[in-house]
Amino acid sequence: MTYLKNKFALLLVLCVSFFIASGVLAKGNLATQTTTLELDMKGDLSLTPKEFNLETGKYYKWIIRSDGIEEMMIQAPDIFRNVWIGQIVINDLEIHGANLIYGIEFDDEGEVEIFLVPIRTGKFEYYVKGYKERGMVGTFNVE
Repeated sequence: MTYLKNKFALLLVLCVSFFIASGVLAKGNLATQTTTLELDMKGDLSLTPKEFNLETGKYYKWIIRSDGIEEMMIQAPDIFRNVWIGQIVINDLEIHGANLIYGIEFDDEGEVEIFLVPIRTGKFEYYVKGYKERGMVGTFNVE
C-alpha cells in the first residue's frame, strides 16, 4: 500500500511539474490581453513611431497605416522570423497561417492589422523599402 501511495505521489509531482513547465497553468487567454501598437507611414516620408518595446510571450496587435500618397512597402523580415503570427487582417478579411511574410505593400491608403507574439529577444528593424536611407526606419526592442 505504501508503495502505491509513493508511486501515486511521484506521478502527481511529475504531472504538476510538466504542466508548470509547459505553460499550461499560464494566466488566461493571450488573445484577450492584446496590446495595440500603431505605426503610421505618410507621403511626407514620416514614419511614427520609430521604436516599439515588446516582451516575449505577450500578444500584440500591430496596426500599420498608410495615407496612400506614396506607394510604400513596410518590411520587417527579422521580426517576422522571430514572432508567431496569429492572423493578418486587411479590410476585415483574415489571413491565417501567414508566418512566411517579410513585408506588406500599400498601393493606396489603407490599414493592416498583424496579430503576433514575439518568441525571441533582440533588436529588430522595420523600414520602408527604398526610403530607409531617408529616415523611414524603426526598431522593435524585444525583451
